[in-house]
Amino acid sequence: MTFSSDRTIQLTPDVQITSRNSDKKVAILLCTYNGAKYLGAQLDSIIDQSHKNWVIYASDDGSEDSTLTILNDYKNIIGENRLVIFSGPRSGFAKNFLSLITNSEVEGSYFAFSDQDDIWEKEKLTRSIASIDTIPSQTPGMYCSRAKLIDENNIMIGMSPLRLKPPGFRNALVQSLAGANTMLINESARELLKLTGETREIIAHDWLTYFVVTGCGGQVIYDPVPTIAYRQHANNLIGGNIGLKERLKRIKKITTGRFKNWSDKNLLTLKDFEKTLTSESIYVLTEYQKIRNNNVTGRLRHLKNSGVYRQNLLGNTLLFTAALLNKL
Repeated sequence: MTFSSDRTIQLTPDVQITSRNSDKKVAILLCTYNGAKYLGAQLDSIIDQSHKNWVIYASDDGSEDSTLTILNDYKNIIGENRLVIFSGPRSGFAKNFLSLITNSEVEGSYFAFSDQDDIWEKEKLTRSIASIDTIPSQTPGMYCSRAKLIDENNIMIGMSPLRLKPPGFRNALVQSLAGANTMLINESARELLKLTGETREIIAHDWLTYFVVTGCGGQVIYDPVPTIAYRQHANNLIGGNIGLKERLKRIKKITTGRFKNWSDKNLLTLKDFEKTLTSESIYVLTEYQKIRNNNVTGRLRHLKNSGVYRQNLLGNTLLFTAALLNKL
């Protein structure tokens, strides 16, 4: 499987988008685990989508609350052909999403990742489809967007960080671009993700999708217009990544070596895609790996050669610091 060289697209907030492909089926990949408190609101927002050709494929990872009862109640209301329920692998949220991506029973022209506790904007799927449809079907494509942040009472408390630099593999190696709950991918991207080894330890499925699509010559569309309300609460595994507290956490991840550990796992996962990476991606990856096995002068030289970057000044400062400390 080979693909064209990497291309990325950034939408601007004033872009007006209307769907030309209302007949295309979207497979909504919903992973649940003890999500009863907010699941109904998430399902209601999916049912209320302006794009109507969708099927929810829900994978429950062993919930002990009323999550499965809620899923089955909605299945009875909207029909078993609109909501299909699977048993998850019980190995964490990333593996649960991956189990849906690789499941041959999951069918669609596009695939949307869904959390169990967010609220989708009414035009989420319409906007996502119209955007990603600008990418040729044979090219791996990924759409993602900014998100509104809400609290447990549906009160807006902020916005996810606005990404100003273009998406690309050089960014994907060191940073995830947007939450998986905003993402829509095409069939070509889905086929790529199927190559992920079953034994790989996935840090996050949004990061995985980003570096696989960009590394293998796909196209990424980042939309600054929010398409979801991303709920922040005590049980969130991954939060909105804003504020001083989150910045201090990022600094700690660098200095303690946690980021280096994540890089180790991502680089192992990329071995599954050696035959599909573009020549440019192979060069970037080779230079990045050299950063990690060199003296200080060599690390900084290969950091420059690789061209890897994060999305803001603080992030790039941390990247430089990590290279100095041999923590990449």
